[in-house]
Amino acid sequence: MKLLKLVPQETNFDFISLRFIASAISLVIILGSISLLGFKGLNLGVDFTGGTLIEIRSEKPANLPELRAEMNALSLGAISIQEFGTDTDLLIRLPQQDGDETTQKAAIEKTRAALSNFFEGEELDYRRVEYVGPQVGDELKKAGLLAFLLSMAGILIYIWVRFEWQFGVAAIMALFHDSIGVLGFFALTGESFDLATLAAVLLVAGYSINDTVVVFDRVRENMRKYKKKELGDLLNLSVNQMLSRTIMTSLTTVLVLAMLYFFGGEVIKGFTEALIFGVVLGTYSSIYVAAPLLMLLGARDNSKPAEEKSAT
Repeated sequence: MKLLKLVPQETNFDFISLRFIASAISLVIILGSISLLGFKGLNLGVDFTGGTLIEIRSEKPANLPELRAEMNALSLGAISIQEFGTDTDLLIRLPQQDGDETTQKAAIEKTRAALSNFFEGEELDYRRVEYVGPQVGDELKKAGLLAFLLSMAGILIYIWVRFEWQFGVAAIMALFHDSIGVLGFFALTGESFDLATLAAVLLVAGYSINDTVVVFDRVRENMRKYKKKELGDLLNLSVNQMLSRTIMTSLTTVLVLAMLYFFGGEVIKGFTEALIFGVVLGTYSSIYVAAPLLMLLGARDNSKPAEEKSAT
């Protein structure tokens, strides 16, 4: 009995012929992401900026425009209010106040008094009140940046040691494409960027480089096997051979992440959004960024085939 296959085992798509169109799309993604990061920037969460996070549950849905007006009247800075899962759950972000911890606590009490006045007659459930001081926020920002840079450095060293320089350059460019694309996605949507979403960016980098390495391994194997084959034909063959594995792995990953997105609650929503977008982008880059870059760089495998090595 034959098993149902969503992707045929043997395909013959000409991916390399679309490399110029794919390059234009990738250029738009990279330049658009850099522009968004430069002009709009990331909406850094309390983890990085310092401030207070208050999560409440009311008995009835709140009128958000009126509540925002009430909060802005407190003169505590730009207070962010959003629904958190259901229309009775609210997440309120207070910016870091000038002064010491006492000043921040006073701002929290002032906010609580205003909330009690706005929801008069209702019993409010304060589910979470978290305060991150400015010094802690700066330390977390530096630690997060260091973790990101060290992770990227480790990946780059691994690729450079394992493959020839053309493969290394192509993998690095694909990794940059995916990482900057995810950061641009957060700048575009304005979603809060905190430690959890930074972890998602690092996971995307690892997932992306894994996809690229799998394709590159097959390319190098075929280079040894088909010495006289044109590079474009060889790259098409290699990508087609790994297409079923690439798409099925990505599809199953996205399905799991979709379940987390819809049923995991607001706490991990940003995390799963980043991963879903990153997995899709990583799949695209392993096919339409990494392989065409090898074509551009004129990649060749300089190692000897196994039979030649044994003969010497």
